[in-house]
Amino acid sequence: MYKIAIVILNWNGREFLERFLPGVIRHSSSPGVKIIIADNGSSDDSVEFIRNKFKNVEIIELDKNYGFAGGYNKALKKINSEYYILLNSDVEVSENWIEPIIKKMDDDQN
Repeated sequence: MYKIAIVILNWNGREFLERFLPGVIRHSSSPGVKIIIADNGSSDDSVEFIRNKFKNVEIIELDKNYGFAGGYNKALKKINSEYYILLNSDVEVSENWIEPIIKKMDDDQN
């Protein structure tokens, strides 16, 4: 089980992964955080790219494109985490982007 699973849904998004995933990794590496790419049946080389460049990123390969909600729903069923952060593949994160919201949720169980 992870404390925080950052789940990025991908469909033929190698360009976005190449551009934004290094920043997610750089600004999200702390104990208890796992970065997971949920691949929605891509036909480009994005899964191979992730495997070759980002060995610490977990990949969930879905058998086809289930759309946005369907892809996330299928992937999340395979992940055991206290918190899930669903992050679009074209989002650039900054330093300490996770900590404030996790602290708020830890402090207020409601």
